[in-house]
Amino acid sequence: MSLKYKANNPNGIYFITLTVVEWADVFTRRAYCELVCDSLSYCQQKKELTLYAWCIMTNHVHLICSAPKLTDVMRDLKKYTSRFLVDAIKNNPKESRKNWLLWMFKSAADKSSSHGEYQFWQLGGHYVELSTNELMEQRLEYLHQNPVKAAFVEEPEQWYYSSARDYAGEKGRLEIVLIE
Repeated sequence: MSLKYKANNPNGIYFITLTVVEWADVFTRRAYCELVCDSLSYCQQKKELTLYAWCIMTNHVHLICSAPKLTDVMRDLKKYTSRFLVDAIKNNPKESRKNWLLWMFKSAADKSSSHGEYQFWQLGGHYVELSTNELMEQRLEYLHQNPVKAAFVEEPEQWYYSSARDYAGEKGRLEIVLIE
């Protein structure tokens, strides 16, 4: 991975995208989104993760965040959520795509020596340091407009799994620090 996509500044605020392998639409189920939210909340409480903005789309997650050891936090978050999301899919009797999703995660793991039986997230992550107010505003707008551009909602704050609610003055799903 090039240095361009790593969190090199321990005091920096980063825009990060985590993507499901093969862009599989996993986060169409509330239970799977809740697992990611619970994991992010844990990282906030136990791993010094500060969230400024976030959005869970159907096949990827956007975060604007910081932490003293951000790369380690994201590694742990991905490792934990991978295991528990795969288990949630396996144990969901209503999951109509179970066999297909598990096959896809297994196929991805077979191509990588660093994974066990299943690989949920694509390798690495896309880290962009938000070193200027202009970059911060651009990425914040992009993140919150994602569900609107995908035609899931008409207004950003209508998307439950996003910090857009907080920025609209409503109570969101996760605790965040508003970017002023």
